[in-house]
Amino acid sequence: TADDGITGTVHGHPLADWDAFGTTWHFPDPEKTDGLYWRDLAKDQAEWAGIKAAGGSFWGGLRHGHTFLQLSDLRGYENLLFDMVDEDPRLDELIDGLTQFNLALVRQFVDAGCDTMTYPEDLGMQVGPMIPPDLFRKYIKPAYRTLMAPAKAAGIPIHMHSDGDIRDLVDDIMESGVEVINLQDLVNGIDWIADRFKGKVCVDLDIDRQRITPYGTPEEVDRLIYDEVSKLSTPKGGLAMIYGLYPGVPMENVKALMDAMEKYAFFHS
Repeated sequence: TADDGITGTVHGHPLADWDAFGTTWHFPDPEKTDGLYWRDLAKDQAEWAGIKAAGGSFWGGLRHGHTFLQLSDLRGYENLLFDMVDEDPRLDELIDGLTQFNLALVRQFVDAGCDTMTYPEDLGMQVGPMIPPDLFRKYIKPAYRTLMAPAKAAGIPIHMHSDGDIRDLVDDIMESGVEVINLQDLVNGIDWIADRFKGKVCVDLDIDRQRITPYGTPEEVDRLIYDEVSKLSTPKGGLAMIYGLYPGVPMENVKALMDAMEKYAFFHS
């Protein structure tokens, strides 16, 4: 990544050669791993039960990049898109297996009574999505619907995160079952977000960390938060905000952002 130490970057693809699929590479056991880390399911279930017994709440969620990005990690981005365009039947088998693995994880959380289920996956670039809308609709949206169905049936709120410009995909994303959408502010456009979502679904807004907060003035940071709250919130609510603080942001801008979040928290009071 641009900042050392933030996250790892996949540079090898275990299914770059299809011959590995089902021979040297197999899907893992969802009772032993969540796709990122080894786990003890019985221990996790006991922890969740303890939280509920104490009157607490907890979120369930798939790992970041659970479907499209996982496929890209497995096959490689270019290979994956070629597979989609070529309608390679092996891709259908891979997606089905991945969806079943993810579905087992979803059911574990739903059965434990999680209070929200989240499905984080970056689908956008700086301009436009990483996958054409028609290919998303054909290959990824059905998996999303399958994965969100258990939470929807149980009445559990469905939350999704995606970085990047997802305007061309957002209708299909919402139709998959999403009720709370976490998306980035400036890359999608505050006015566009307001037109599309205000008063309709809950927006969990990801505050800019590319332009204004790292390079602007404290006054510009304050104005950004004011604009977002005034344009996206309603007296009944509908807006949550989150900020990821990364290296390089001036401390005076961090202070300005925190002060603005407190100052405009009661905008409609």
